[in-house]
Order: sequence, then C-alpha cells, then structure tokens
Amino acid sequence: MQKATFAAGCFWGVEHTFREIEGVSDAVSGYTGGTADNPTYKQVCTGSTGHAEAVEVTFDPGVVSYEQLLAHFWSIHNPTTPNRQGWDIGSQYRSAIFYHSDEQRQAAEASRDAAQTHQSKQIVTEIVPASTFWPAEDYHQRYVEKNGREVCKITAPAPMEPATEPAKKGGLISRLVG
Repeated sequence: MQKATFAAGCFWGVEHTFREIEGVSDAVSGYTGGTADNPTYKQVCTGSTGHAEAVEVTFDPGVVSYEQLLAHFWSIHNPTTPNRQGWDIGSQYRSAIFYHSDEQRQAAEASRDAAQTHQSKQIVTEIVPASTFWPAEDYHQRYVEKNGREVCKITAPAPMEPATEPAKKGGLISRLVG
C-alpha cells in the first residue's frame, strides 16, 4: 500500500470521490502544508495556519496507479483558481499535490504539464513535499456518506483527458456533472 495526498478545495467531496476508486483502501480528510501542530477546523478556516484542506489516500498500486489518481485529481476540480474552489475561498482551499517520494513528484509534474494542455488558463496547483498530515475532526470523515452528496458538489473544470478507468462506473462525479 502507498499514500498519496491531494488538496482540491473542500475535502468532503474530494474524500468521497477518491473512496469510490477501485484500489483505494482509505481516504481521510485532514489538514497539511501548514505550521500549526494538530490544527482544528476552526483554526484552519481562519487561514492563519497555512494548512490546506486535503485528503490522504491509501491505495494499492497493483490495482490503481498513482498516475490514475493524479488524472482523477485533475478531473474533479479547477486547478486554475488560486485559493478557491467554487464558493469556497481562502488558502485552505488551494489546489495542491503533496508528494511522498521523488517518483511521485516527477509523476505529479508530468501530469500537471499534460493537464495544462487542456486548460486555457495557467494551472496554479502547488506540487510540494508531503508534511505532517493531521486528520480532521471525526464529523468531517465520510461527510458526504453521512449527510448526502448534495452538501458538497465538486467543481468540475473544462473537460480533461479521462483517466484510464480509475473510478467506478456511476460514481459521484458522473452523478454530479453527468
């Protein structure tokens, strides 16, 4: 099993979409990329801790590749809006890939460059080393499952080149954006 960490706006929907991918054994909502130890949601929302709302994904690379996870990441949010996804505004909603190895860094950079060819605006996604990941409070975990998908809609940018079958058919993205 390997880890991958992504920030793509509000972590509720991001977590849910990654959970639907075959080969993902866990997806946890949390905070990373900031300076405070064990931050709370209230602290992160102030923007003063520097953390992003992120999702730590545990996956089996024999079933789903890191490249497929990256393709999914690009397809579920708008990577061209700095510190914003939809109505959510602030540095905690920035687009970021937190890599866990040099191989992940290289793959992330290559996928960003490929994704850029499908965007008219410049991609602003940060690609930075993974730092301490702090799981969010329990009420944030599996939030969409607990409260229904209407509570958090993923912002879908212009169509991107699809991943090679990483997500289950009929998953959240297809239900939200058709």
